[in-house]
Amino acid sequence: MPPSPETVEVEYITPRHLAGGGDPAWITVPLHRACGWSHGDDPLMPRVILTSPDQKAQLRLDPAPDGQWWTLHHAPDRGRLAWYASFGAHTPVEIIAGFVDALTDPRPTRGKEADPYGPLRQAGWGPAPTENGLASPDATAYVQRPVGQETGPWVATATLSASRPVWQARFDEHTPPHLIAAFTAALAAPTPAIRTAPGRLPTRDPNRITRTEANVPVDLIAFALENRIRTLAARRSAHLAAPSTPRRPPAHPGRTR
Repeated sequence: MPPSPETVEVEYITPRHLAGGGDPAWITVPLHRACGWSHGDDPLMPRVILTSPDQKAQLRLDPAPDGQWWTLHHAPDRGRLAWYASFGAHTPVEIIAGFVDALTDPRPTRGKEADPYGPLRQAGWGPAPTENGLASPDATAYVQRPVGQETGPWVATATLSASRPVWQARFDEHTPPHLIAAFTAALAAPTPAIRTAPGRLPTRDPNRITRTEANVPVDLIAFALENRIRTLAARRSAHLAAPSTPRRPPAHPGRTR
């Protein structure tokens, strides 16, 4: 049945890592409107550049469909060397959001030395058959580090076969582990990705993906981004409004009551 004027046809795609890139606005608009990132404006270049309020992080979105479309560079900070992360054009924005939302979270972070493999093991990922690291149960995604190295860059790959990679995400060795863990948690999440343009899927093979069609209210789709922006903006506002812990006055040695 064709959608009514009040509904739009969407597809719920699992696994989400094979759902295609999605709308870049899911990342760029909240960064600007909810997290205070400034954006450059170069009408002669088809790219987006966003810079964090503290000027330490810069996200570049370059339309290179077969390359690393998203690249984030971060300056040295609090004893950590400069680092970068990048994501291929077909990396679902819902998965990138896990990383970016953790990066912009203003609250104190616990477990900064988190294990990026942890969320994958909890989701049932097992040892990759031919490479070190972990592979998804359906063998269409894996996360790994260089063979025999406990330190080094991390690479996440979604693939339809050994010769058909769909996208890669790359994190250099200095990327904070809790941010990579936030990415792997989003990667392994069972929640379907919603697509309103399902023709852009990297595959329609029913042995690889599950597609569920539905007609949903237009408002549900139209306001999803606004709801995301409000949630992230409220998180930032709550942090800015929180009273700081008052400092205790210095002790005066030799004085007694």
